[in-house]
Formats: sequence, C-alpha cells, structure tokens
Amino acid sequence: MPNILGQNFIAGGRSALGQSLQKSLDATTGEELSYSFHQATDGEIDAAALAAKAAFPEYRQLSPARRADFLDAIADELDGLGDDFVAIVCQETALPQARIQGERGRTSGQMRLFSKVLRRGDFVGARIDLALPDRKPLPRVDLRQYRIGVGPVAVFGASNFPLAFSTAGGDTAAALAAGCPVVFKAHSGHMATADLVASAIIRAAERTQMPKGVFNMIFGNGVGEGLVKHPAIQAVGFTGSLNGGNALCKMAAERPQPIPVFAEMSSINPVVLLPGALQARGETVAKELAGSVVMGAGQFCTNPGVVIGLRSPAFSTFIEQLTEQMGSQAPQTMLNAGGLRSYSKGVEHLLAHPGVTHLAGKPQEGKQAQAQLFKADVSLLLDGDQLLQEEVFGPTTLLIEVADDAQLKDALQALRGQLTATVIGEPADLSQYSWLQPILEEKVGRILFNGYPTGVEVCEAMVHGGPYPATSDARGTSVGTLAIDRFLRPVCYQNLADSQLPPALQNANPLGLRRLVNGEWSDQPVA
Repeated sequence: MPNILGQNFIAGGRSALGQSLQKSLDATTGEELSYSFHQATDGEIDAAALAAKAAFPEYRQLSPARRADFLDAIADELDGLGDDFVAIVCQETALPQARIQGERGRTSGQMRLFSKVLRRGDFVGARIDLALPDRKPLPRVDLRQYRIGVGPVAVFGASNFPLAFSTAGGDTAAALAAGCPVVFKAHSGHMATADLVASAIIRAAERTQMPKGVFNMIFGNGVGEGLVKHPAIQAVGFTGSLNGGNALCKMAAERPQPIPVFAEMSSINPVVLLPGALQARGETVAKELAGSVVMGAGQFCTNPGVVIGLRSPAFSTFIEQLTEQMGSQAPQTMLNAGGLRSYSKGVEHLLAHPGVTHLAGKPQEGKQAQAQLFKADVSLLLDGDQLLQEEVFGPTTLLIEVADDAQLKDALQALRGQLTATVIGEPADLSQYSWLQPILEEKVGRILFNGYPTGVEVCEAMVHGGPYPATSDARGTSVGTLAIDRFLRPVCYQNLADSQLPPALQNANPLGLRRLVNGEWSDQPVA
C-alpha cells in the first residue's frame, strides 16, 4: 500500500500540528476510508506561505533549463505511480480506471509541454530598444524588457479533475514554469490522491535540487481565506464554483496589497444547431450531443448546458430524438456527495420553474445522478431570467427554440460570458450564418464547429477561459502554454551594463532567444 501520512507539505518536510482530522471518503459508498488528514493550523498556513516566499528568489533565478528539468522530473514521477495509486484515485472519485490513466497521461504531458516552453525561451518576451544617442530632438536611452515570475502562487484544487486540474495540474505547472513557488490547497474530495501526487512532486524537487519550499500543500476546509490573504502570496489560481471564485476574488481585492485571482468558475457552453445540419444528420447529432452531456456524469466545466435551435419541423424532430436519447441514459455516480446534492438542487430549481418544461429523466433520488432534459421558453433568456444562465453541474441540458435569425441573435447576445460555444452546421449553414462568429467571439473563449466541447486539448493554441462568469479574467487561459502568462510580469532595464543584464537581454544572446530588437524579430546577437 502507498505511504499516505496525511500531513501538510511545508518547505520540503511534513507537518501535523493541528488536532482536527478529516477522513477521505469512498465516492461510491460514502464510507470513510482509512486515511486521515491533519487540517492545517494558522501557523502552518503561515509557514507554507513563508516557505514559498523564501524559495522564490532562488527559484525564479534558476535557468529555464533547470526549471524544465524539474517539470520533466515531476512528469516522470507521475508516470511512475503504480496501479495502487490509480485504485485510490478511483476509490476517492468513482471515476473509471481508464479515465484516471488517461488523465494522468494528460497531467504528465502538460508538465512536459511547459518544459518545452522553458527550453524554447520565448515566454520571457525579451524586447530590446538600443540607445540612439544622436536622435533628434532627444536621444533615446538603452531599454530592455523581459518577464519574471510574480511570486508565490496559491492554487486551489478542482473537484472534477483529481489530477489534471489539481495538485500537479495546469495552474501548478504554469506557476512553476513561470518561476513561482506554489502553495497548493488540497481538495477535500480526493485528499489521498493529493498526498500521493504531492509526494511525487517533492521527490522530483529533491532529484533536481530545487529550493525547499518550491512546492507546499495544506489540507483543510477553512484554510483558503488565510492563504489568499497572506502577504507572501502574489496570485491565486482556482477552478471551481462561481460562489467560491467570487469569494476568493473579494478576499484578494480587500488585501492591503490586492492580488490577481485567475478563477475558472461557471459556464453553460451554448450549442447552436443550424437548419442544414438537423436536416442532414439530426439523429446523429442527437446521439452525439446526449453522449457529450452525460459524459463523466456531466462533471465537466465545458458540459453543453443549453442547446439553441431555429423553429422548424427538423428541430421538432430533433427534440424528440434527443428526448429519447436522454431518457435512456443510465444513472451515474458523481465525484462526491456534495456534487450530487448540488446537482439535485439545480434539477429541483428547473423542475419548479413555470417557464421550464421537463422532457426526459427519471426522478432524482438515491446516490446516483439521473440524466435530465428540459426545454425553456426563449423569453426567459431574453428577459434576463438568471436560472437559464446558471450552470447545473451534472448530466443535464436545456433546449431553447428561437423563432428566426433575429431572435437567435438576441438570444446569443443575452448570454453571459462562457468558456465555449459550439456551432453545428453544414458548409452552407456556416456560410449563411457567418454572422454568428463575431457575436460568439465577444462571449466565449473557444468556438467549436461540428464538435462537442467536452474535451480540452493541452497544446499551444488552446484557450480555456472566457468573459465573466466563465472566469474572473478573460485575458488568460488555464489550459495550454499561454497559461504561463498569468504568473509573469514585465521588468524593464534602462542603461544597465551588458555584463549585469539578465542572460535573456545580453547583447550576445547566450540563450539563443528570438527577441524583438528595435522593432524587428531576431535571434542574432546585437552590437
């Protein structure tokens, strides 16, 4: 059996000063597992934040290659976790073995992708404007800019991805790549998983001789406020509910020194069905869409929560087909009891709304989530009814029928910010409805055509973000290499001797970077 101590990770060591213990639970049965976890005390929160602060000066000044070695080592340690690790993750989350094995590959692959970013070096954003002493009417001084890490980052683990959005997930990978030590707050839904992953990170840190305090982790349901408000913390990464994200943003804004919170929160991910597609392949779309809605018990932040179609015989037929598909779905176990309660409450609100019709789904009872399908009058969306904008985190979706193109435009403009929007259409549809693109660009972070949003590729071009309330800051992404930008800030040097400049800005370009020199891209030395 794996060695799970249930103690907080602080400055490369373990700490268990608190008397309050919390048990890990079996997600399927709700029964307590044998693992107990010490909830962090105020002193341990302080120690973890100070350990990250102490590690920051040394860690951020390590070469990108050294930090890349660290990320590669983390990936190797994650891949080396055995079948007993996978079994524990499955037990804590009720997720199938194949899903966990795939998610582990995604998580280690994400670390290796950021390692490539570090070795490539362009993340520093080097810019050089050489001095022009003879310029008239005024000379120009020598100016050189690059980016450094913002400082220690607090990261909050997500419930629905125990690996990819948790201890060694995207926020942690991006922060470590940027040169920022991390204090991770473990999610109570998979604490044993977090313990094992944190141990893997510490082993990687020791193997690559990283400073103690480069990664820290604390347990506890009430530790978030103390962590966010700690003066050593300089940024926050969060994946979770709208209420949770808003609370963290408020805490961060009320600090004597406000800090940014990069929170991924709430999205209903609209799907627009165009007429030609329904006529050509409506039955296939109904089957595929139902599969996307119920995948993983609907516990994806990109789950398609609202489906919009133009009134027509083809859309009426599609509604019947989707109703049949959703009504035949088997119940599924959710990640934890809290998630099931939240889902049941969301379904109850939809059932109680006079403007919403229930089309498919068995009564929500017992310990598993039942797939549900609803239909709402478009007037509710146009009139600003908040229920239609609220994410129901689970296997359910809502149909909306619009009368014509004008009403479709109004409906889309009434939506709040989203992570994704999907357009299903034939080539002629996409040409006729090309006016949808600029509307959706203003609403979402990723626009899909003839696909489904429940899949987020980890790559250079991915955007997993969007306007509020999808995220707290639409300028970034939590997936893909652009995620590193959230934890970097620019620094400019003026008239500093070449020998004193950071290597990224030196004349000889010892790192071989592609730099913007006097407004032109170049990887050559400068005179």
